[in-house]
Amino acid sequence: MRLVAGFESPTEGEVWLNGSRIDALPPYERNVNTVFQSYALFPHLTVEENVAFGLRRKNSAKVQEHVNQALDQVRLTGKNSRMPPQLSGGERQRVALARALVMEPDVLLLDEPLSALDPQLRKQVRAELKDLQRRVGVTFLFITHDQEEALSMSDTIAVMNKGRIEQIGTPEQIYRTPTSRFVASFLGAVNWVGGVGLRPEATRICRDGSLNGVVVKSTFLGSVLHVEVRMSNGTSVVAQVGHDAPPFSPGENVCVSWNESEEMRLAE
Repeated sequence: MRLVAGFESPTEGEVWLNGSRIDALPPYERNVNTVFQSYALFPHLTVEENVAFGLRRKNSAKVQEHVNQALDQVRLTGKNSRMPPQLSGGERQRVALARALVMEPDVLLLDEPLSALDPQLRKQVRAELKDLQRRVGVTFLFITHDQEEALSMSDTIAVMNKGRIEQIGTPEQIYRTPTSRFVASFLGAVNWVGGVGLRPEATRICRDGSLNGVVVKSTFLGSVLHVEVRMSNGTSVVAQVGHDAPPFSPGENVCVSWNESEEMRLAE
C-alpha cells in the first residue's frame, strides 16, 4: 500500500495505474488517497473543514458543493459542524472516507480502517463500506488481516505470504479451491487428515457407522457447534454441526466422514 501511495520506493518491480507507470512520481502527483487505520482527522477542525481540507489546499472550485456531495455519499449530511470528538467511531471513519473521496481518487487505499471498531459496529460499517464502493465506483484497495472481512467485502482477494502473492481470485475461489496450505489456513479453519484438507463444515460426525474417533469437547458458537474429535490415528479434527443437533459429550465414540469432492489436496 505504501508503494502504491508513494510513501516507499520499490527496490524492484514497477507500479502502474490506469495504464501509466507512477512509481517515479511523488505522492502528491498520484491520484491516490489513503484512509489510515487511525483515521488521522484534525481534532480542531469540524467535519466540514476536515473534508474540505485537501480541496482548499488545491484551490479547487465549488468546494462547498463537493463537500456536501461527499458527506451525502457517506450518510453524514447535517453533521457538518460537529467536531471529531463528538462523533462515534463509525462516524469518524466515514469522515475520513469523505475526506478521501472528495478528492476523486482513481484508487482509495484503506489500511485496516475497521480495526479500531467494536465487533458489532465493525460489521455494520463493513456493509456500509461495500455499499459506498458500489455507489461511487472508485476502486478500493483494502488491507485487512480479518478473513471474514476479506471474504465478505471483496470482488478480488490477493493473499500475501512474506511479501509475495500466493493466490489471487474471487472470495469463493480462494476459500473453496486454495492453491497452498498457507492460503487454505489463512482463509479459515482447516482439518488436515492424511494429507487432505477439510473445512469444519465439510467434516461430518455421526453415531452410526464405523466408529473411528472420540469426542474431546463441544464449543457453542451461537448458530453452530464446533465438535473436536480425536481420531483413532491420533489426528484431531473439528466438525461443524447445527446448534439444534443432539449434543455430543466428551468421551463419546463417533464416526468421522466427508465427501471426496470437498477434499483439498495441497502443497505445503
